[in-house]
Amino acid sequence: MPDSARAGTAWPAVLAATLCGIVVAMNIGKLPIALPLLRSEFGLSLTAAGWLAAAFSLLAMAFGMLIGISADRIGALRFCLFGLVLSMVGGLAGLLSSSALPLLVSRLVEGVGFLSVAVSAPALVSAASAPSQLRITLGIWSCYMPAGASLVVLLAPALTDCGGWHALWWLVLALLGVSITAVAVQRGEYGAAVRRRHAGMAEVRSAVLQPVPWLLTIAFAAYALQFFAVVIWLPTFLQEQRAFSPAAIALLSALVIAANVPGNLAGGTLLHRHVNRGRLIAAASLVMGLAGFGIFSEDMPDPLRYLCCLLLTGVGGMIPVAVLSSSVALASTPQQIGTLQGLYLQGSNLGQFAGIPLIAAVVAATGQWSSALAVTAPASVVGVALGLIVARSGK
Repeated sequence: MPDSARAGTAWPAVLAATLCGIVVAMNIGKLPIALPLLRSEFGLSLTAAGWLAAAFSLLAMAFGMLIGISADRIGALRFCLFGLVLSMVGGLAGLLSSSALPLLVSRLVEGVGFLSVAVSAPALVSAASAPSQLRITLGIWSCYMPAGASLVVLLAPALTDCGGWHALWWLVLALLGVSITAVAVQRGEYGAAVRRRHAGMAEVRSAVLQPVPWLLTIAFAAYALQFFAVVIWLPTFLQEQRAFSPAAIALLSALVIAANVPGNLAGGTLLHRHVNRGRLIAAASLVMGLAGFGIFSEDMPDPLRYLCCLLLTGVGGMIPVAVLSSSVALASTPQQIGTLQGLYLQGSNLGQFAGIPLIAAVVAATGQWSSALAVTAPASVVGVALGLIVARSGK
């Protein structure tokens, strides 16, 4: 929340901060797409590839809030620029890697860069926004992850065909350079508040001793579990059971991820119209749960199952904006926003990290993807229940 009200929103500054999020999301999303090429070039075992893919989630799950606290201590603008530069360093280190270990280290550096931007950029968006448009601007910001992830999925096949995995790395590095320039040009619009250091652990305790952020964190984890269950299931299903071409799989998967973006924007619009965020989370969680039954039903025709995928990620996209935008409402000062953002990122990555192997274990034990409902359905119920509790709190 800004220290003083702005007369109007500085839209170029809002879009510059959002661009930073989209590009670091591309930076994180590029590796899973390029993993087959990396395995071939570096001779990576399945175990090594698994560590590369899981490194970011582990990092975010363990250190998300700590990085958020650091952002609040140092200042959002400085920390965002630091995260962008660190992402570039990690990308360059990846290009120079000659074995699995340096590649893993570069991935960890990129992960810290991503988290640094993810926890600090919302404070920049808040500082550049008029109070009356804050929910809209934060709704736009919340699109960063699905926008970046779907964009890299769409671009990867053409780039890797032309220049291998290196081409994908170079593209993201160029976009990181553009992001740094965009934020630097707009730095005057972000105000002094996002650069001032906070009072210390008293600020942190004040932020995290509230019950609502923890309820939202768990709801975000339940959402992430369902979202990534579909994102992981769809390419595997299309390849192994329907023999689709890699290009078709990439397109259909990217569309499912991209459907999250209009959901984010719709959620921001509804919040702007003062729809209660808890009720929004509960309603979206209910739709996700019902869509999950359609997706994992063996008797459902494939076109309808795909529509259920779009419905789950699309309507579910209202949950991230409801959770992430709450940091501005729940923070008593702008210097608490990063701490709360870090807490929420820990929750989403906990859902992703715990959910994917849990679903894999259940499906492997039964031999049927429909068994995934034993994991996704309870997650939906948790999201509905927590949303209703948050709604009753009035936050």
